[in-house]
Amino acid sequence: MAFCRKIGALAGLLLGLSWVGTAFAGVADSGWSVNEQGQLRLVSAVTAVGDSGSVQLGLEFHLKPGWKIYWRSPGDAGYPPSIDWKGSDNLAEAVMSWPAPHRFSVSGLETMGYKDEVVLPIVARLNDATRPLSLRAAVDYLVCQVTCVPQRADLVLDLPAGKAEAGPDAHVINRYLARVPSDGARQGLSLVSATATDSGAMTVVVAADPPLENPDLFVERADQMQFGKPKVHLEQRGRRVVFETMPVAGTGEGSLFDKPVTLTVVDGNRGMEVVSGVARPEPGPRLGKLFAIMGVALLGGLILNVMPCVLPVLSLKVLGLIGHAGAERRHIRAGFLASAAGILSSFLVLALVTSLIKAAGASVGWGIQFQQPLFLVVMVMIITLFAANLFGLYEIPLPQWAAEAGRGKGNPHSLMGHFAAGAFATLLATPCSAPFLGTAIGFALAHGPFEIFTIFILLGLGMALPYLAVATWPQLAQRLPRPGKWMITVRRVLAVVLVGTAAWLLMVLAVEAGREAGMIVGGLMAAALLVLAAGRRLPSMARLAAVALLAVGALAASYGTVPRPAAPTPTALKGLWKPFDKEALAKYVAQGKVVFVDVTAEWCLTCQVNKATVVYRGKVADKLASGDVIAMQADWTRPDEAIAAYLASFGRYGIPFDAVYGPGAPDGLALPELLTEDAVLEALEKAKKPS
Repeated sequence: MAFCRKIGALAGLLLGLSWVGTAFAGVADSGWSVNEQGQLRLVSAVTAVGDSGSVQLGLEFHLKPGWKIYWRSPGDAGYPPSIDWKGSDNLAEAVMSWPAPHRFSVSGLETMGYKDEVVLPIVARLNDATRPLSLRAAVDYLVCQVTCVPQRADLVLDLPAGKAEAGPDAHVINRYLARVPSDGARQGLSLVSATATDSGAMTVVVAADPPLENPDLFVERADQMQFGKPKVHLEQRGRRVVFETMPVAGTGEGSLFDKPVTLTVVDGNRGMEVVSGVARPEPGPRLGKLFAIMGVALLGGLILNVMPCVLPVLSLKVLGLIGHAGAERRHIRAGFLASAAGILSSFLVLALVTSLIKAAGASVGWGIQFQQPLFLVVMVMIITLFAANLFGLYEIPLPQWAAEAGRGKGNPHSLMGHFAAGAFATLLATPCSAPFLGTAIGFALAHGPFEIFTIFILLGLGMALPYLAVATWPQLAQRLPRPGKWMITVRRVLAVVLVGTAAWLLMVLAVEAGREAGMIVGGLMAAALLVLAAGRRLPSMARLAAVALLAVGALAASYGTVPRPAAPTPTALKGLWKPFDKEALAKYVAQGKVVFVDVTAEWCLTCQVNKATVVYRGKVADKLASGDVIAMQADWTRPDEAIAAYLASFGRYGIPFDAVYGPGAPDGLALPELLTEDAVLEALEKAKKPS
């Protein structure tokens, strides 16, 4: 019996100690606020306010698997937790700190925040250190998984006056305080430089001892300018790190040099946060990467000669070659050098225009001139005149010296004609990208005028290589059959090819400027052909005046029209295309689905070839039609800042561009410019498997 009384007394003692411990613990926290996504509470590092005039607090989140909350700069979506302290007593101010965040990269969307659990440290300053602290915290926050749920929690925490002793959660708060990035001195981190080019490419260099292993950089600016995920280059075995990033188009105001930026470098639990201005790099040639890309640009320009976008102008190339058959070598050499000069001159003009557009702060890209109705009208006019010449409706007389030099020597074309043909070939080459071309263009447009001009000149030289080869070995052209009556048939066939090119451009114009504009310009060009066909029945000045008047009318037709939506894809798969949406893309990937993204335009011939030969036939078409793959299409026929920014995120500035996303490729797998069935199927399979 006595033994039972002892056991009962011991149990009572333990129960009392348990109650005391519970009551003691309750002093230092608000209790949990629970919802379907997790729970949160307000905790204190001390059990009473003490005499320091401030109290260390923490807002503690425990999230269920897959859910996250956001950092102070959430990125492309979301908003951070905020606290309304209304109703609190003896609280002067409360300052929240932010531990180093995680980056969440899903389908091109970059967000920053926390998952699983986190404590946001808070320093509460008191009005009177001798009085108790009564806290009333209304916490608003967004918690996201596939979907996002706004939440609100009302937390209450009262701390009495008296000696401050460590509370049961002090160690948890201190653990996350250690994760709040500081100036980097204690972590062995220091900022070496923060520079940017005039084009907006930003480079941040950090020194580290001990070395960094898997660092990340977060850039913030007061005007909410956002920055893309940086490219990270570890040098000196991690003791030096170079970050390269770009501002997101349409965010912030002014240039990178206008306002300081907050740079947060994170590597695991190590972090550094510094505020720095952005300077221009020290003057000097940036030849390291430039030399590496020059060969790529040369090869990309050469391949451009056989891309579908250039095939419409093949007639001019063929005619130029066979027109030299039997001519003297010096005339052959001069003609092909003139064509090469036309190509190089056009690339120089493109480089100049591109540099000016970038300096004005607008988006640039390869082939963006095809988004302008005025350019399309001019191209239709030029092609019409070329076609009329090949049909024999008019001839441009040569200067006397050229006529005498070429008479009887198989040189029927003026040097200016060859120059114009080369320039025209360049203009028709720009709607589409090509293997190696995208890499070179991406490098050039991510840098300044020096790189743009250098790369564009190399691209022009690559495209001009076949012409330069014939100029070097003119016997290649001499061995062709001599011109004769058979050339009349060839000229007419090639003229029909050019008429088809003009019709294609009119279709693009109808998409961009409206059907009426396309019909008006097409009718005026047909009228110009009729005027030229009248031949000698009309005085030459009258014909010239009539054609000029029709040209003015065609130019006027490109203005004042209302654009219409792009026509739906005329294929069995047209109903499967969903409009491109980065947020929807991220949700699909989060749900475990595979997404095929196609960036296209009506003026991109290579895009249409990719669809006709790969996307709309065979196993790829079966995959898209099966429902296992979601097909998204971004139409870049007209200017679109969002699409331009999306391309730039992959270092691309031209189309075609295709990418595949999925659990195994949340950041996207970029496909080659010229699609193959194997390449697409391999990417779809890789994206399907979780990484």
